[in-house]
Amino acid sequence: MSEYKTKINQSKRDLVASLVEMFGQADDYLFADFRGLTVDQIADLRRRLRETEAEFRVIKNNYAKLAFAEMGKPDVSDYLVGPTAVALAKGDSGAVAKALFEFAKDTSVEVKGALIGETVFSKEETEAYSKLPGKEALLASLMGTMNAPVQNLVYVLNGVTTKLVRTLQAVADAK
Repeated sequence: MSEYKTKINQSKRDLVASLVEMFGQADDYLFADFRGLTVDQIADLRRRLRETEAEFRVIKNNYAKLAFAEMGKPDVSDYLVGPTAVALAKGDSGAVAKALFEFAKDTSVEVKGALIGETVFSKEETEAYSKLPGKEALLASLMGTMNAPVQNLVYVLNGVTTKLVRTLQAVADAK
């Protein structure tokens, strides 16, 4: 008897290849359950996420699993169960997570988890990640910290010359 071989339709292979290309353009991926949303709410969510350089895509779970496996990403099949949409973050994923959780407060969206870099985050970890300051805020804080000693040195040196000038002015006024 001959062995049974599954024939994979070429259109399905092309679809997985297009998903690999789409996923390759993103840095991080956030998974959400979108049940109960109206078309207007989904459009509003997509608009909000576009502002943070992200896309919100509804993708068939099996195709997404195959695409992630083909890309060599960690296993996220636990989050690809039931109606799932993927937020593809191209920039700062913290801002995307924050926008997604803010939207979830008022609607029925439920964040399932995330794949940030090569690390799989649970729902709770993703929520904690969304509360962290963004990359720009952290860089500004770091630059302020690095600038503080030099700035204090300038204030000290300026204070000495200012005190000398004021003393000389006081002597001149006394004469």
